[in-house]
Amino acid sequence: RVRRDVESELCVPAAAQAQTPVMSEPQSKRARLSGPGDDGAPEAQHEGPSGAPAAQHEGSSGQGAPAAREEEEEGRRGQREGLCAEFADVTGTDEAVAQCYLAENEWLLERALNSYFETPAQLPSPVMESTSQLVQRADFQGCIDLTDTDSVQTSKGDGAQPQVDESHISLLTWNVDGLDLANLQERARGVCSCLALYNPDIVFLQEVIEPYYLYLKKRAVSYTIISGDEDDYYTAIMLKKSRVKLLKQEITPYPTSSMKRNLLTVQVNIAGNELCLMTSHLESTKAHSQERMKQLEIVLKKIKEAPESATVIFGGDTNLRDQEVAKVGGLPAGVLDVWEFLNKPEHCQYTWDTKANNNLKARYTCRLRFDRVFFRTASEGQIVPQQMTLMGQDKLDCGRFCSDHWGLLCDFDVIL
Repeated sequence: RVRRDVESELCVPAAAQAQTPVMSEPQSKRARLSGPGDDGAPEAQHEGPSGAPAAQHEGSSGQGAPAAREEEEEGRRGQREGLCAEFADVTGTDEAVAQCYLAENEWLLERALNSYFETPAQLPSPVMESTSQLVQRADFQGCIDLTDTDSVQTSKGDGAQPQVDESHISLLTWNVDGLDLANLQERARGVCSCLALYNPDIVFLQEVIEPYYLYLKKRAVSYTIISGDEDDYYTAIMLKKSRVKLLKQEITPYPTSSMKRNLLTVQVNIAGNELCLMTSHLESTKAHSQERMKQLEIVLKKIKEAPESATVIFGGDTNLRDQEVAKVGGLPAGVLDVWEFLNKPEHCQYTWDTKANNNLKARYTCRLRFDRVFFRTASEGQIVPQQMTLMGQDKLDCGRFCSDHWGLLCDFDVIL
């Protein structure tokens, strides 16, 4: 039985599957995902006494009404054209498809997007099922790529591909809690929604199980996905095919781990910059502090051994407490904790927060910075951490979050 990243043993009942999964978009995106009207609801049509639409009164009181109606209709057309362009931009379709989906969904953009991305098959969620049973029963043939922006057309339909900003690299690290089978598909869809909206170049994932891995392979076809194992649960690295060239991959085992943990490393090239990318899920729970510190020492040793010509970025669910980092002597010279380098921004300090995240239904409050990003610049430094923010803080329609961890999105500047 796999141990969970909690301070004490919990008995968490399985949540019921939502009948109609609906993706929850990040709060900052919701304003532009609403439909006509300030509240996002379709405009009401006034009815007469018989229930039919009320007729316009003619005569002197109707002078100017045609002009007003024409102006109103023009405004509605402009708004709907904007919604069509937004739908086409997110989905990579054309405006004809966009108009069809929007019209069928009362011109509500978020509802239309959910309709477009809806998958006929559902990942089963009973907690007692094994992952092998989940794979056998899951049908992914209907899945649609949520992240392929390489073929996105502009609103003018000129077929031009989006301009790639070579001065910027984005990285997302997230423990997706694949071991929690309740609402698995809806939570996975929520993660894919974040990938579609923020389009990170590099993604580090922890607690991936086989159904989740297969789900990502079907949905995120614009990424190369490298897994850290094949059994039970493991880590994975996703690389944007249009920007990141994979050169080499390596798995370093932790010899004394009782939880099958390891270090996954890939060597890549982005716009002429050599990077060494690493992710790991260090041993869980307070009781395994000694093993966790051993694993941290292996990680730091690997970071130091990386070629000086490469920028090194490590990210993952470290389960670390600050005192444990201090006990191993702190981070070596030249290795930075990105959160500390950015002056410890409070808004993204706690990545495992049972006060704000109720997925575990914990009876206690625990706020810790389990998920961390370490950085070592190349000998001729070209890449600099710029900012970081939390992901997945909006609840899904099922009433839960994508994971019991927040994702951590990091932006880096590339000095050209």
